[in-house]
Amino acid sequence: MKLIIVVMLIVAVSVVSPATYTDKWDNINVDEILESRRLLKGYVDCLMDKGRCTPDGKDLKETLPDALENECSKCTEKQKSGADKVIRHLVNKRKDLWKELAVKYDPQNIYQERYKNKLESAKQ
Repeated sequence: MKLIIVVMLIVAVSVVSPATYTDKWDNINVDEILESRRLLKGYVDCLMDKGRCTPDGKDLKETLPDALENECSKCTEKQKSGADKVIRHLVNKRKDLWKELAVKYDPQNIYQERYKNKLESAKQ
């Protein structure tokens, strides 16, 4: 009986806490979103609770706090690369959006301090 309970707990933990986030986002064209003010604004509005969310935007909104907290440890390599690209774009070209998102998702500058070196290297 104890063995069954242990196995059920292991299965439950593996379902609740996968090794990586879903790879369905790996095929999103990040460049297309960043190059389109309309698409980028849609994602930012979703993240900021200012507009409707696409299914991908909703997933991003739900995943972002965990990814920030855990240094994107569950991200696939393609997701990490895409996140770096988005950060570089926002830090260098859309500082207004970067600040807006930082106020909401990092009001105490915990993550900006934690990722300070990465942010500095992203700046041109």
